[in-house]
Amino acid sequence: MIFDTHIHLNDKKLFDNLDSLLQSAKEKGVTHFLCVGWDLESSKLAIKIAEKYENVYCAIGVIPTEHKQYRLKNESNPTIKELEDLISTSKKIKAIGEIGLDYYWEKEDNIKAKQKEMFIEQIELANKYNLPISIHCRNAIQNTYDILKAHAVNQTGIMHCFSGSVEMAKEFIKLGYMIAFGGVLTFKNAVEIKDVIHSIPQEFIVFETDAPYLAPVPFRGNINLPEYIYETVKYASESLNLNFGEFQKISFHNSCKILHVKE
Repeated sequence: MIFDTHIHLNDKKLFDNLDSLLQSAKEKGVTHFLCVGWDLESSKLAIKIAEKYENVYCAIGVIPTEHKQYRLKNESNPTIKELEDLISTSKKIKAIGEIGLDYYWEKEDNIKAKQKEMFIEQIELANKYNLPISIHCRNAIQNTYDILKAHAVNQTGIMHCFSGSVEMAKEFIKLGYMIAFGGVLTFKNAVEIKDVIHSIPQEFIVFETDAPYLAPVPFRGNINLPEYIYETVKYASESLNLNFGEFQKISFHNSCKILHVKE
């Protein structure tokens, strides 16, 4: 069995055809999913999808790039209150995410400062409800680490779409975080992330699609479908010279453990 720990079934590219897509994934052994929100509306839709499908779970949160729509605690109608109100609506909410820092598009100090506040507020929400977090980190790895070190997350979480060095991966692992590998692992030029998966303990490895984005080889450049995670896990097992079936079991167990899902 394969657990996709980060997928956007709530994205229109996938949402309009979910029954068929999930059935095709099941035929490839992809049985469990964490559908991840990136703002309030996508979080609400993630909950609806999780409630409809047995082995689909969800994460709710606001991604750092949505800072313009996020209202901090000291503003009227704070966003964190709206997120908190959603938690009581479903037992299938297994994480707060995706949350974190993103300095790729906008590098202004005031925006970075707001992203940090958003991150910390949502970490506090995760701790209030004893949930792990799904972390979006782009061009901000040191600041992300510093915040996680200073604001310990009770149930830790998953470093989504990890793109850092072996050394940084090991630092996040010391804090208790899983490292998630997606389609990028299969790209020929993704040397650093290949080094990471070869250098960390197997008990900290989980997999994801980030579908509909970042399809693995041989589907690179196309819409990423739920079933394609099979290619990434297969590539990883071959690269590590591990039995494919046994490696599936290891990563599936890791995913269930971090997200508190019964195996």
